[in-house]
Amino acid sequence: MARAVTFDFYNTLVHFDPPREELQVRACRELGLELDRKGLVRGYAEADDFWSRENGRRPIAERLPEEQAAFYAEYELRVLRSGGLDVPAEVAGRVFQRLRQFKYGLAAFPDVLPTVKALKGRGLIVGLISNIRRDLDGLFQELGLTPYLDFVVTSQEAGVEKPHPGIFLAALAKAGVLPAEALHVGDQYQADVVGARAVGMRPILLDREGVWSEVTDCPVIRSLSEVTAYL
Repeated sequence: MARAVTFDFYNTLVHFDPPREELQVRACRELGLELDRKGLVRGYAEADDFWSRENGRRPIAERLPEEQAAFYAEYELRVLRSGGLDVPAEVAGRVFQRLRQFKYGLAAFPDVLPTVKALKGRGLIVGLISNIRRDLDGLFQELGLTPYLDFVVTSQEAGVEKPHPGIFLAALAKAGVLPAEALHVGDQYQADVVGARAVGMRPILLDREGVWSEVTDCPVIRSLSEVTAYL
């Protein structure tokens, strides 16, 4: 029986506002490129999974500047191809850099607060595991999440990023539970499913847009409201 549930942050609890697909189209348009937005959701899912795999191989943040630039260009190429654009890596790198200049906010998905309230109502420990490298206290206050989170573990604190076991083990230590007593919910297969399973946690893949149809080795849900079925 589960005693704790941990969540990923980006694209699990919160989404970019405006959506990053919209920003992607805007960045391309500024550079004279026309992008078909329809394929971008899957493109981002594939690119994010690529990011997680590369992080597991060698953290992006620890790479030399030229290595990071090459990685960001490859990441962006995967997004652009999903929108029907096949451009040189140099152009993809320019698009990525323009994206980083845009200002955006974060908003909670509608199913977040009802879900964490329900979990706390059942007496479960609720936590967050994120590769984010910033303080989140102010943002949690804005989003109304503070009363429902018992702990937070970020890569800044843990010193490693998902899917590295260290960040999941740090969360288990804060929760004070055994791996088999914890569920982890996230939207990325490599970072969340593979990472959590490696330390013995039970993973659940959140697939809001239906892009992970090939995944059959773990529960796949379309809304956080489905989490309670796996407790």
